[in-house]
Amino acid sequence: MLTLEGTVEDIIFRNELNSYTVASIDTPDGKATIVGYIPFINIGETVRVEGEWVYHPNYGEQLEITNISIVVPSTVNGIEKYLSSGLIPHIGPKTAKKIVERFGLDTLDIIQYNPERLKEIDGIGEKKLKRIVEAFEEQGELRDIMVFLQQYGISANYGIRIYKKYGKDTINIISKNPYKLSEDIFGIGFKTADKIAQNMGIDKDSPYRIQGGIRYIINRFASNGHTYAPKEDLLSHTKELLEVEENLIEESIRELAIKGIIHILNADNQMKIYYTPFHVAENNVARKIVELSQVELMDLELDIDNIIKTIEGEEGIVFAEKQIEAIKESIKSGMIVITGGPGTGKTTIIKAIIRIFEEAGLTVSLAAPTGRAAKRMTETTGIEAKTIHRLLEYSYMEEEMAFGKDEDSPIDTDLVIIDEASMVDLLLMNSLLKAIVPGSRLILVGDVDQLPSVGAGNVLKDIIESQVVKVVKLDEIFRQAEESLIVVNAHRINRGEEPILNEKDRDFYFIRENNPHKIVQTIISLCKERLSNYYGLDPLNDIQVLTPMKKGDVGINALNKHLQQALNPKAYGKKEKTMGDNIFRVGDKVMQIRNNYSMEWEIIRDGVVVDRGEGIFNGDFGVILDIDEDNRTLKVLFDEEKEVEYNFNQLDELKLSYATTVHKSQGSEFPVVVMPIYWGPPMLLTRNLLYTAVTRAKKLVVLVGDERYLNHMIKNNRIDKRYSSLDTKIRNILASFLGGIQWE
Repeated sequence: MLTLEGTVEDIIFRNELNSYTVASIDTPDGKATIVGYIPFINIGETVRVEGEWVYHPNYGEQLEITNISIVVPSTVNGIEKYLSSGLIPHIGPKTAKKIVERFGLDTLDIIQYNPERLKEIDGIGEKKLKRIVEAFEEQGELRDIMVFLQQYGISANYGIRIYKKYGKDTINIISKNPYKLSEDIFGIGFKTADKIAQNMGIDKDSPYRIQGGIRYIINRFASNGHTYAPKEDLLSHTKELLEVEENLIEESIRELAIKGIIHILNADNQMKIYYTPFHVAENNVARKIVELSQVELMDLELDIDNIIKTIEGEEGIVFAEKQIEAIKESIKSGMIVITGGPGTGKTTIIKAIIRIFEEAGLTVSLAAPTGRAAKRMTETTGIEAKTIHRLLEYSYMEEEMAFGKDEDSPIDTDLVIIDEASMVDLLLMNSLLKAIVPGSRLILVGDVDQLPSVGAGNVLKDIIESQVVKVVKLDEIFRQAEESLIVVNAHRINRGEEPILNEKDRDFYFIRENNPHKIVQTIISLCKERLSNYYGLDPLNDIQVLTPMKKGDVGINALNKHLQQALNPKAYGKKEKTMGDNIFRVGDKVMQIRNNYSMEWEIIRDGVVVDRGEGIFNGDFGVILDIDEDNRTLKVLFDEEKEVEYNFNQLDELKLSYATTVHKSQGSEFPVVVMPIYWGPPMLLTRNLLYTAVTRAKKLVVLVGDERYLNHMIKNNRIDKRYSSLDTKIRNILASFLGGIQWE
């Protein structure tokens, strides 16, 4: 084993995904090339490495390292080079020079033990100081933790995520129970945690392992939309995963129930195993729905019929019978659901209801699950709508993220209207209902025939099927909407009928192609030239490619690479960042792929910050504004106004979004939707998926592919059952509320 010590002169190559690094170091005996998985070295650092010489046919002699440690720089030049390396955000070469000139050999001690003195340096204020100190502390902790993790086969990429979650407690937490990784770390599944545990010598029958496996299976049920797992299914899936005796699994189920981690419910001739937060949320939602729906309300003392006639005259419309019913029930009922497909007048009803409440001197709050849906609601009503998270004032509370609005601090409003309610999952609905007091009215507006929420639960459908809340289903398409084949065909698809295709000067087209490669080339041509030239569209902002699947020739992974190359190709001076198999480039269209409640955003106008907040959510679309290699950050503009800065180690939260799945498009509308129609898993080629995709378009739909699969989707009315007891619980609580009357 050879040991070398030297200064890192250059990072020749670094894979940001797994931190495989090729670096050049300057030693007393000359330059040497080192290779290995090294997540934490930077130019200017002095390192001590151990390893063996290997010969690479293209790059010559290299030291393949087995161990590495950092040696603190001991000269003024070494310290300056170390700080200039980009290791710490907001310290570039100029700032590093100022700091070293000021503090000399004491520089690193000043940063570690007396960082407030850095404010003596021109250009370093409170905010910048905080980031410098955090980054400096993180480097020291990270090195020690990476050495620990790598001995158990944990890659550097996952190591950084683990450190971000557990911080300085990482080693203690993982040593005690490595299965926590599968619960807490995005991207680490139970099987990865199990492999780590085996490397650590944890027994196959360990209670930690069995309980971890049970929790993994329950969470897998939740990720598929279920709020509970039937006990028989849980046992069989866990036994298959762990290969242990069933009695050990039963014992661990009881232990988890005693700890309160899971809840066992005997109901409907079935034993249901809940992850406790879902059980609590389902009970709370059911109870609150009954409270809101049964409350007695004061009359508004307005001539509603006269106001409706006035609105009809001003807008030049005639309300349908169902629309008038929806308006009047919204005034009479503490809670109501208004559901219907496109063109059935949901927006017109919302505007009329707002008008009536405002004339009564009452306050109205509008919200939707996503930023794009909230923005669209604002545009159609003329009143500011917020995301549900923002309405509930989601932010840091006592060092953790929490909702500021709840039962102790409810929303101060007389009416809450939630649009795109089919997207609201059980946990979010629970948080919303906590913040609404009986006496305030709640209106849920949505299309129950669209895909259900990504999160667990089938809330809108369960509320409707409980038959406790007043539901108005709009089924009449209005004359203006009938002029759009998008609207007409959406309803035809929903009824299982073939759509009307390719009528001249209309807005719904089908281009027939049987070859998947030709389908892709046609989509590229449509986005880059044909649609943009003919209709005057912006390919990035106006056209969205939707597809049922992630993988395959017409999946999002392949389509995004082709569309990026066509719409935002590599160019001299255009910044880009490679992350594993992905390339992010300035100007790219991207999407946030998981909820990050602590991500900070700012709205900047004319160089001035006019608003700031926290939270970027799964499905939010944005455009890359800038890539800063020195500070290792990437800036994205979301919703055409929110600027968000990502560190490079956070880029696994972003995906290119020239093409996205239909599931991820929920709550959004696009001027033009282009969609490949080709072979895929039957569970994805469904009627309600096609219906959801078509209803995302405002002006034009273009389907490209094989008509056989279009017909298959229309006929495939498969709707996967979601295990949920919300509808039953609503009925049971109402029966109790009414004095024990049994609900039929």
